[in-house]
Amino acid sequence: MDNPAPSHEWLLPPGGAPAGGGCLRLAGDWRHAVQGLPPPPHPFTGPLRVDASQLTAWDTQLAACLREQLAPLARRGVLLQLDGLPPDVRALLQMALRLHGPATSTDPSIMVPPGPGGGAARQAARRHAHQAAHQAALTITFIGETLLATGRWLAGRSAARGFAGAEVWRQVDRCGAMSLPVVALTCGLVGLMLAYMGGAQLDRMGGQTYVADIVTVGMVRELAGLMTGVILAGRVGAAFAAELATMQAGEEIDALRVLGVDPIDHLVLPRLLALVLVAPPLMAFGALAGVLAGAVPATLAFGLTLSEYLHKCLAALTWTHLWIGVFKCVLYAALLSLAGCREGLHAGRNAQAVGQATTTAVVKGLVWIIAAAAGSTVVLQSLGF
Repeated sequence: MDNPAPSHEWLLPPGGAPAGGGCLRLAGDWRHAVQGLPPPPHPFTGPLRVDASQLTAWDTQLAACLREQLAPLARRGVLLQLDGLPPDVRALLQMALRLHGPATSTDPSIMVPPGPGGGAARQAARRHAHQAAHQAALTITFIGETLLATGRWLAGRSAARGFAGAEVWRQVDRCGAMSLPVVALTCGLVGLMLAYMGGAQLDRMGGQTYVADIVTVGMVRELAGLMTGVILAGRVGAAFAAELATMQAGEEIDALRVLGVDPIDHLVLPRLLALVLVAPPLMAFGALAGVLAGAVPATLAFGLTLSEYLHKCLAALTWTHLWIGVFKCVLYAALLSLAGCREGLHAGRNAQAVGQATTTAVVKGLVWIIAAAAGSTVVLQSLGF
């Protein structure tokens, strides 16, 4: 039996008002549809849904026909709901609408319709708010999927358990040893600066012997983990985002999904576990470098002997400070890996999108770890730790 001829229908909502949105219903065989798609009879301003449930056959010509009529609507800010289209047609159409849209537009499937009395500024603000909510939902979904994958891996039910184990150690080698020199140098300079600044204030009250306490507690509890996180954000978080974004642009991640391979299990989980494993040793080396660097001003500027300085450092170091420092460092590492992998997996498919994903991963990772540092400090101090 021959497929029915291609047909379409522009439908208004039950109230009949174009501002309330509408629906474009497609049916029949749209292969080699050379007649095109007539323009809508109504000036839609509300959301427009595309219903392709009655399609019997189609090819790339369907995407071309839809682009001709939907591109003007997207430029006017109409919300296009394209989930009803076949996945291959939807992907082509979204790419075409991005290329033909305004310079400030994003994915047309998440654009916001203009308000009844709003100007350009209000429309832009509402569009950005909608995009921010969409990105936040993607982030929450990604974190949830990663937590579920981690649970499966720990329970031994992950299909990628053997592969992930080998990949974890490869990532450990990349993230750990290669980051050690810059972490030690940075933390050493921070410890040196902390000793000079703290000693200068304590010297006014005759308490310069407490320089060792300030340097030890400050480095072990707060600054070593934070500086390690900052270094890892620029060095490792950016690399994670760039690698996964390049794979996304090259459709390698799509190929994994086609083969039934979960990208979270094979790409995200090994990087997350590797960064969590290397963060405590890096933090320990950084704290040691900061404490030893603090001995220079303590002995040369404030009159302490080296043995006295080291003895007071050991006396000031407690298990409470140590586990808090390790906990914060592991938390920072997890946030950085999540930020890098999240931006890489949801990047666009061109070179510009790869660069944007890398930049966003670094910025987002730094904001996350600083917010985590502030929040954890307030909570732990409130609990008496």
